[in-house]
Amino acid sequence: MFRLADNLRVYLHRDPIDFRAGINGLAILVEQNMGHNPFERAVFAFCNRRRTRMKLLFFDRSGFVLVLKALSEDRFRWPRREEKVMALDTEQLHWLLDGIDLDAMVRHPVRQYEHVG
Repeated sequence: MFRLADNLRVYLHRDPIDFRAGINGLAILVEQNMGHNPFERAVFAFCNRRRTRMKLLFFDRSGFVLVLKALSEDRFRWPRREEKVMALDTEQLHWLLDGIDLDAMVRHPVRQYEHVG
């Protein structure tokens, strides 16, 4: 199974892209459309219009890595949010790759307590 490091930032491009785009085209999209540095320690995720394919782009010390996941019968449950670029953690990206709907997931809120009793 493909796993990413837990300390990576993940940026999800919400709108579908033309899947003919390769590494150079996606790196330019990251820089000009998403407003991020494609060389930063992050993963950039893209999906096609039918939500059957996902591309992940990241820079790994000496070059870009492009990962493609193609579904033959299912669709990715792409988040339905308003923002153009969504920040995720790697756990959420793995959920998305596994077919889990992030919009349906509700976590307990983070609590900050100062006293036990």
